[in-house]
Amino acid sequence: MTFDSARLETLKIVFLSIVLEALPFLLVGVLVSALLQAFVSDDLIRRWTPKHPVTGVLFGTLLGFVLPLCECGMIPIVRRLIRKGLPAYIGIVYIVAGPILNPVVVGATYAAFRADESIAFSRFALAFLVSVSLGFILYARMNRNPLKPEAHIHSPAHSHTHVHTNVHTHGHSHHHEHSREHAGNRGALRKLADVNAHAAEEWFDMGKYLILGSLVTAVLQTFVSRASFAAVADHELPAHLFMMGFAYALSLCSTSDAFVAASFGNLFPPAALLSFLVFGPMLDFKNTLMMLGAFRARFVLRFSLLVFALVLAGSLLFDRLGIV
Repeated sequence: MTFDSARLETLKIVFLSIVLEALPFLLVGVLVSALLQAFVSDDLIRRWTPKHPVTGVLFGTLLGFVLPLCECGMIPIVRRLIRKGLPAYIGIVYIVAGPILNPVVVGATYAAFRADESIAFSRFALAFLVSVSLGFILYARMNRNPLKPEAHIHSPAHSHTHVHTNVHTHGHSHHHEHSREHAGNRGALRKLADVNAHAAEEWFDMGKYLILGSLVTAVLQTFVSRASFAAVADHELPAHLFMMGFAYALSLCSTSDAFVAASFGNLFPPAALLSFLVFGPMLDFKNTLMMLGAFRARFVLRFSLLVFALVLAGSLLFDRLGIV
C-alpha cells in the first residue's frame, strides 16, 4: 500500500463524492425526523400502525414507496418513529427494505440492467423475501427496545409554556377569537422552533458517523486492487462473499449501486451481483456506524449477522433455482 500523491488525490475525491452523495439524503431524513417530532403525535403513530404482525411486516417492507429515502436518511426517521410508538420490528424492516423497494431504485436498477432484466427482478424479489423474513424473526425474537437510551437535551424549544386565553369579559367574543388565533400562531412558531432544535440535534448526531464511515470506505475503495476481484470471481461461494464484502465496504447509495454492479457483469456471475445489489443497501459500513449511534451495539451485531445470512442463503437459492 503506497501513499503517493495520485492515490491521496483519489482518496480525497472518493471521500468527497461519498459524502456529497449521502448528505442530501441525510438532510432529508433529519428534516423529516424533526417534522415528525414536532407535528406528529405519539398517539397518531400508534393509531395508524398495523397491530397484526403480518400487516405490520408488509407495512414496513413497502413503506419505501411512500418515503423513498436512502439508508442515510432512514435511520434518524426510524429512530424518531420508534420513540413515538412505532413497533421496533416495523422500523427495522423499513431500514432494510426501503433503500431497495422504492420507485427511484426500481427505475435505476432496470436502467442499469436493460440487457438482463432478470437481475433487476431478482433484486426486488429477494429484497422483499429477506425483509419479510427478517420482520417475522424480529417480531418473534426481539424482547426489548433496541434503541440506545435517549439523551434529553433541554433547550428553549422544549420548554412547555401554557398560553391562557380565558379572559372573563362579557360581550367581547371577538377578543376571545383574537386571543385564540394569537395562541395558535405562538403554538405554530414554537413547533417550528422545535423543528430547528431537533434537526440540529439529529444532524450532529448522525453526521459524525456518516463522515467517519465515508472516510474508511474511501480508503478501502482507493487501496483495493482490481486483481483481487479476478482471483475469486470463478468460485461460487467466494464470489458471493467477496461481492457482499465489497458492497459493505463501498457503502454506495442504492440509487447508484446498480450501475457499479453492472460494470462487474463481465467478471462475476449474476448471482454474485445479486448478493452485492441486495446486501449493500441493507447493510454497509457507513450505515453500520450510523446504526451504532442510534441502536444498542448487541442488537446491531445480531441484526447484521441475520441480514448477512438471509441475503447469502437467498442469493444461493436463487442461483440454484435458476431465477437469476
